[in-house]
Amino acid sequence: MCGIVAYLGKKEAYPILIKGLRRLEYRGYDSAGVCLLNHGLKVYKCKGKVDDLEHFAASMDKSGSVGIGHTRWATHGEPNDANAHPHYSGNEELAIIHNGIIENYDTLREELRMRGHVFKSDTDTEVLIHLIEDVKKNEDLTLVDAVRVALTQVVGAYAIVIIAKDHPDLLIGAKKGSPMVVGIGDGEFFLASDATPIVEHTKNVVYLEDEEIVELRLGEKVRIRNIKNEYKTPYIQELEMHLEELEKGGFPHFMLKEIFEQPRSIADSMRGRIHLESGKVTLGGIIDYEQKMANAKRIIIVACGTSWHAGLVGEYLIEDLARIPVEVEYASEFRYRNPIITEEDVVIAISQSGETADTLAALELAKSKGATIIGVCNVVGSSISRITDAGSYTHAGPEIGVASTKAFTAQVTVLTLMALHLAQKRGTIAHSRLQRLLTSLQQIPELVEETLKTDALVQHIAEQYKDARNFLYLGRGYNFPVALEGALKLKEISYIHAEGYPAAEMKHGPIALIDAEMPVVVVATKKGNYEKVVSNIQEVKARKGKIIVVVTKGDTVASGLADHVIEVPNTEEELMPLLASIPLQLLSYHIAVMRGCNVDQPRNLAKSVTVE
Repeated sequence: MCGIVAYLGKKEAYPILIKGLRRLEYRGYDSAGVCLLNHGLKVYKCKGKVDDLEHFAASMDKSGSVGIGHTRWATHGEPNDANAHPHYSGNEELAIIHNGIIENYDTLREELRMRGHVFKSDTDTEVLIHLIEDVKKNEDLTLVDAVRVALTQVVGAYAIVIIAKDHPDLLIGAKKGSPMVVGIGDGEFFLASDATPIVEHTKNVVYLEDEEIVELRLGEKVRIRNIKNEYKTPYIQELEMHLEELEKGGFPHFMLKEIFEQPRSIADSMRGRIHLESGKVTLGGIIDYEQKMANAKRIIIVACGTSWHAGLVGEYLIEDLARIPVEVEYASEFRYRNPIITEEDVVIAISQSGETADTLAALELAKSKGATIIGVCNVVGSSISRITDAGSYTHAGPEIGVASTKAFTAQVTVLTLMALHLAQKRGTIAHSRLQRLLTSLQQIPELVEETLKTDALVQHIAEQYKDARNFLYLGRGYNFPVALEGALKLKEISYIHAEGYPAAEMKHGPIALIDAEMPVVVVATKKGNYEKVVSNIQEVKARKGKIIVVVTKGDTVASGLADHVIEVPNTEEELMPLLASIPLQLLSYHIAVMRGCNVDQPRNLAKSVTVE
């Protein structure tokens, strides 16, 4: 969740680190800091944003061509200057930045205190750098070996970078359970928690595997070993990310830019995978496992947050079209409840970043039980893409806004293709229905463009409800996950309490909340359970709730009952989540902006949850 960037080369490190930290702001953070190496280590850090760090360091000596930078999302210890990274060793000859959690830090800290170590923060990270210092001194090891030996004593997850006063040409990085990428430039090296700070400097990267340690020295090749001291051959890949994708492109916020990118991201996610002439879907990433998936007795989808909502849509699609039983699990619960998993099961993990800690742990559990594991993620080279047997990328492009928008619709697009492919493989779908769905799916990007034209109307509705304290979102069938996702978006970025429910469940409790002050958003598109949803709307109206409906263009019945109407184009019921979710994204965005919230970096949240 924290952001890591490091530089070793001939250029001034500070501007590279600061720009890199800005690229990493989307991950979520509450403090920032840098350490520069130039005739000693100089640490500058403070609570707050990167702007606060720049102000704090404005009059300081920022020279040096080696440095590390960090944005911290607090876990151990409150957000303050002392707990901000980087952290010194006791003798101030080493400095460290860290993403992850050292679970046995308390035990290690007490042992180190008994040996005379004094700590200046409440963090687990400071304990780790003191441990490395202690091992180096007492076992008379090189720094790289001291890091390796110290990490054998650590329980937990980490991505770390270390610099040393006496090694001005050296960066050391290591990872386990948290992402880290090595950038290889022309006579320079980079380390980062993801590729966003690196892309403008180099396209050549190495993704570290768990328990690997990288040693970067000027004038030498990348050296990688594991904590067992076994050397590994670096696998250099070329980044597919482009710099312009990391800019706002004239939009006031990344979130709005990404909402409006959805026609393209959906099209990119199905490009080359639909063949209308033959009425087929091809997913090259799962070709070696498609028969195993088609024969599965059960499919388990594991995910967190927005990806879990996409998984719910996937459950409806796969069961409806391919007739395979599906369970959708919160990865954070699945991994701890001793689930029944067999070799006949297929586990699909959904994650935008491909680094979600709970989802990775759920996959490792499923793998240990012999299940086939499939990934649906957005980031090439991510941990999930490497651990899975097979999978499909979403091709949404970088998503910088913390509240996921285009990643959600891209995930739903890929899951739709997967469901159609399995249905085709199993013979559970008539050719006419398959052809109709494929034709309609290819039209979705154009229909999303049309849906985005509701922006001004949605903005007008947002103006009337920006001060509401609660919202209720209702939907049935394929639109129930849309209601959940709409409520989550509003909570995430506007801090308004919102809940999503199956519309029929309203009578089993939530209806007690409805009064003249309660806005109720109802996804009431045609087909499916439309008449039932209309009845639910009438129940809200009878209790004077304020009704905002998302309806199919030309609707008159649900529209006639509502206070506000947002129309979306007509499409197949199975594809409606790709359209109905768009106005709800816009509604949450505009309400948050009107409330003065930090839309791209909402409080307490991080883009990629890489710790438990």
